Amino acid sequence: MPDEQANDVVRGGSPDSAVDRVADFYGAYIDAVSDGTDDLGDELRAHYLTEDFRQRLAAWEEAHHADGVLRAQDVPTHWNVRYHDSGAGHLFTTVTLTWGTGPDAGHTRLAVQSDLSTRLISDIEDA
Repeated sequence: MPDEQANDVVRGGSPDSAVDRVADFYGAYIDAVSDGTDDLGDELRAHYLTEDFRQRLAAWEEAHHADGVLRAQDVPTHWNVRYHDSGAGHLFTTVTLTWGTGPDAGHTRLAVQSDLSTRLISDIEDA
């Protein structure tokens, strides 16, 4: 979206909303990775992800040689987050990542689990 159209878009959120926290994390994380900002991606992971999940994510990344948050080696050009379901103390969102632009852009979907008590992300899987 060109910057001149960005003035028409209203964005908001709440620190009490697990869905908003997932969206905040993905927006900041993708910016940090795209910008190549040293250590910010790790700091964001430490703030938004559970310790147990960070350990499992490191193992996944070593096995797959890719960024486990994005499930890819590249940086997406767009992202969105949607509520999917909740139950048993967890909230589930679907994160859609767009790769490229125009009619040939590709999409991947991730299932993101958050713990309702802490609002921390506790799992990411391919959807």
